[in-house]
Parts: sequence; C-alpha cells; structure tokens
Amino acid sequence: MKSLIFRLWKEEEGQDLTEYALLLVLIALAAITSMKSVATAINGVFSTAAASLTAGT
Repeated sequence: MKSLIFRLWKEEEGQDLTEYALLLVLIALAAITSMKSVATAINGVFSTAAASLTAGT
C-alpha cells in the first residue's frame, strides 16, 4: 500500500489532465460572470427601446 501511494505521488501522467480541467473550469466561470453583466446591459437596451415604442403610440 505504501509503495502504491508513493508511486501515485511520483507519477506525473495525470497532472496534465487535471491542469487542463482546472483551466477549463476557470474559463467557464469567467465566461459565466461576464455573460451576466452582458445580459444585464442587453436587458437595459431592450427595456429602453420598449419604453420608447410604447411612449410613441
């Protein structure tokens, strides 16, 4: 058991996959955060346009 744990500690084969997964998660979180602010801005533009259209009739 001790040799198995030592071998897993020394192996570097799975590190690349783990690093790519963490990078993917960080990119996804950044995209989600930026999309929330973009969605709020787009909602404001459409609300302003809708208010302008209803005020004109």
